[in-house]
Amino acid sequence: MFKRIQGLQIEQQIELLTRELIEIQSYSGTNGEIHKAEWLFNFLQSFSYYQVHPDHLIIREIENDSYERKNVFALLKSPKNTTKTVIYFAHFDTVGTEDFGSIQAIAHNPDALEKYFSTYKSDEDVMADAQSGEWLFGRGSLDMQSGVAVHVANLLYFSEHLDELDGNILVMFNPDEERQHTGIRGALSELIRLKEKYALEYVAALNNDLISPLYPEDSNKYIYTGTAGKLLPCFAVFGREAHVGESLSGIDPTTIASEINLRINQNLDLVEKIEGELVLPPSCLYFRDDKKQYNVQTALSARLYFNYFYYEKTPHAVLDGLAKIAEEACHEFEARLKTSYSEFVKLNQLPKRDLSWTVEVTTLENYIGYLQGLRINEIDRIIEGFQNTDLDEREAAYEIVDALQKLDPEKKPRVIIFYAPPFLPSNYLNLNNERGSSLSEKIQAVLEKEATETGEIFKLRKYFPYLSDGSFLSFEDSEEEIRSLKRNFPALDTLFPIPLEKMKELNIPSINVGVYGKDAHKWTERVYKPYSFGYLPRLIREITRALLQD
Repeated sequence: MFKRIQGLQIEQQIELLTRELIEIQSYSGTNGEIHKAEWLFNFLQSFSYYQVHPDHLIIREIENDSYERKNVFALLKSPKNTTKTVIYFAHFDTVGTEDFGSIQAIAHNPDALEKYFSTYKSDEDVMADAQSGEWLFGRGSLDMQSGVAVHVANLLYFSEHLDELDGNILVMFNPDEERQHTGIRGALSELIRLKEKYALEYVAALNNDLISPLYPEDSNKYIYTGTAGKLLPCFAVFGREAHVGESLSGIDPTTIASEINLRINQNLDLVEKIEGELVLPPSCLYFRDDKKQYNVQTALSARLYFNYFYYEKTPHAVLDGLAKIAEEACHEFEARLKTSYSEFVKLNQLPKRDLSWTVEVTTLENYIGYLQGLRINEIDRIIEGFQNTDLDEREAAYEIVDALQKLDPEKKPRVIIFYAPPFLPSNYLNLNNERGSSLSEKIQAVLEKEATETGEIFKLRKYFPYLSDGSFLSFEDSEEEIRSLKRNFPALDTLFPIPLEKMKELNIPSINVGVYGKDAHKWTERVYKPYSFGYLPRLIREITRALLQD
């Protein structure tokens, strides 16, 4: 493959590499991820630089990964003996191809897809793009085999033009971005090891994950100096079961869960208002009760969780806000049931009974404190019982909380709020300090110059609005915030090991200068070649040079 790209223009190199990478299937959670890591490692070995410096090219198996996947690192040292280092990173896994339906067999064949979509009259935009010849189709074309190819081509360029570098480049390719971010989480130890071994100063990390139009006819190219955080707040709702013939005497957890869902799901009032940024509301990703089969007993418990993007808030502040919402939902539920019960006994001329519909709302941390106050000593045993489990990580978290609820001698109806995997911290440039403002100014200067020369319109934004591995390169919250997160995240170290201390130590800004295209994660996924293969590589090189300058 290396011989095939030698002598080609860089945009030709990138297209050829992208096509090759698309053909190599690397779905998240499959052996294909191992194969692609090894392919990248073997390809980079062909570079003259790594034949002279083989120790600068590393493939490292991820610790405790059941799939035995690997990260790839390629260090390029400047001859100017400087410590300043820019990281390039990208993920090489993709989602599956089930969405291609009847044409799944050609999901990794860009030419066959272009031919198919060139007569696809059901979507005129897709058909026009296919007929233009300017778009490359295929699973992973946009997210993000083209991004990997751009980094590889730029690494090759700089390895042959070392005199242009005022600092070092460290390229990192990771698996499992699409699911659990296992690759980047496992890479942090190696980043620290390389930093110490070669005395590297990480200036910033450049990702080139996808960017897309935000609305029809949007031709802006968005550059992001950070990435949004993601939380998965979970609600375990425990009620009081009843026969349907006496349903008003029970506490139906599905009703409470519904009240909570109505108050949180797609609620724009919960979005942090940040001028100029694309900010997204919470979305319900899971909602069901505990019933396994039909009977005439009401449910005992219900579960729901949300995708929750956050930006400048802390996880603790988000949890406090959600607890207040749950309390409001439970108070309204209690008031409505009291009224309904009064009308019921009046309608049926029955004597009133002394019933309560009070539902307690608590965080996991406070609930465990309550159990400890009762001197219940089985808490650690329950949590440790999930050290090795085949359950989905979120299911395992709920099972832990269920087991803890059963320890309560009173079995009070309650809502327990906690976090489950995955957790992605927000990572953004702080423009109020010298480091953040300097990096932002350097990037802005490059964008202004490139806009003049290319005619492109660049928009500098603070938060990459989608999920990104860049979240794991920094964690700036306090030690108390770390402790709070762990106390409200059942079995964090087992279900979703996240080295917050290492992230805090690295503290690397994540800049996204992405490939441009449409329909990521859809069967019509495609990357725009003139920008992504033509303009983008130079833009990344120019930003790299600017960041490495004193």
